[in-house]
Amino acid sequence: MAYRPLADEIRPETLDDVVGQKHILGTDGVLRRIIDSGDIPNMVFYGPSGTGKTTVANIIAKRTDRALHRLNATTATLADIREVIADVDTLLAPNGVLLYLDEIQYFNKKQQQSLLEFMENGKITVITSTTENPYFCVFNAVLSRSTVFEFKMVEAEDIKPALLRAVALLEKRKGIRAELEDGVLDYLASSCGGDVRKGISGVELLFSVSRPHNGIARLTLEDAMTVGQRSAMRYDREGDDHFDIASALMKSLRGSDPDAALHYLARLLEAGDMITAIRRILCSASEDIGMAYPQAASIVNSLVNTANMLGLPEARLPLAQAVILLATAPKSNSVVMGIDQAISDVRAGRTGDYPRHLQNVHADSAGMEREQGYLYPHNYPNHWVQQQYLPDRIQDAHYYEYGDNKTEQAAKAYWQRIKGTE
Repeated sequence: MAYRPLADEIRPETLDDVVGQKHILGTDGVLRRIIDSGDIPNMVFYGPSGTGKTTVANIIAKRTDRALHRLNATTATLADIREVIADVDTLLAPNGVLLYLDEIQYFNKKQQQSLLEFMENGKITVITSTTENPYFCVFNAVLSRSTVFEFKMVEAEDIKPALLRAVALLEKRKGIRAELEDGVLDYLASSCGGDVRKGISGVELLFSVSRPHNGIARLTLEDAMTVGQRSAMRYDREGDDHFDIASALMKSLRGSDPDAALHYLARLLEAGDMITAIRRILCSASEDIGMAYPQAASIVNSLVNTANMLGLPEARLPLAQAVILLATAPKSNSVVMGIDQAISDVRAGRTGDYPRHLQNVHADSAGMEREQGYLYPHNYPNHWVQQQYLPDRIQDAHYYEYGDNKTEQAAKAYWQRIKGTE
């Protein structure tokens, strides 16, 4: 008999048995009400692996008595789609066809468009799934004909019942009784990263490495930690996870939460993506701390250089130091606000000629002998003298606003005193 994965064997057959997703499958969940109505629209299921997308598609097909065809976009072709469509209006599919297309992000535009005709005339119901943001990877024509439902990572507490069902099934299959050491269930439920299928596979692995004695298989925490190493990591350098973790790190630094910042740094380092961590750290030094603590930029740069010289795993130390420094430093976004407003003016064409007194003096030796009129600030008290620097057209433009931190307020007070604007 061919091997059948345990996760597939115990796949839920009713909505009540699906773990997690209460926001859409609970008693008043919109998706549950749609399924109960029997009037199934074209849908896009979006969310991480192992969260029930395929299971729900199977349940829909069974509840509506439709012929289910499953294709994976990583290997499927247009010919496969035509083959599915050929079943429409035949004895093989008297109540219609439900096409479940997994990983639709791997279909190109032409392949996705091949679905449109049949989505519109209702001859087949199309449910596509993706682990990527559908608004980025699914073409608008398909999205406009579909309803999007997000499947969320399943919480550890919700995963435990599925793991216990897996244990019971394996006990029955193998004719033995399992004894779970304290902490095994908790560890498997939390270390699978919200992926129910991965958690069930962990149970199956534990049974395979156990050595039953007198009809009893002891499932130990040590074995669970071995088979579950790093399995909680969800990370794809080309996918949403990459951008989500990078964003979470940056926002934790900006939000002055060193614990969260260390957490996301650890996730990046465990995934071996030190370069993304470094880029976010260097950027935050200027974007979020900026003039509130100008020295942070040079300190962080030094720590990053040290990390690059050390390499992992030692690099975690200077990078952690940089993260803690930035998270606990005073904050100011005056740098990014100032440059962004200046760039906005330039892009909008609000520029103008340079004031004559700011032009390069080489022009005076090219038949353009004119009095430049530049006032050299170092020749004046406090190294400052009033003169126009911006072009005439925007001479009153104002980009930089002093932040409300101690450093920038001290600089503001100094220049107000010098310029007589107090």
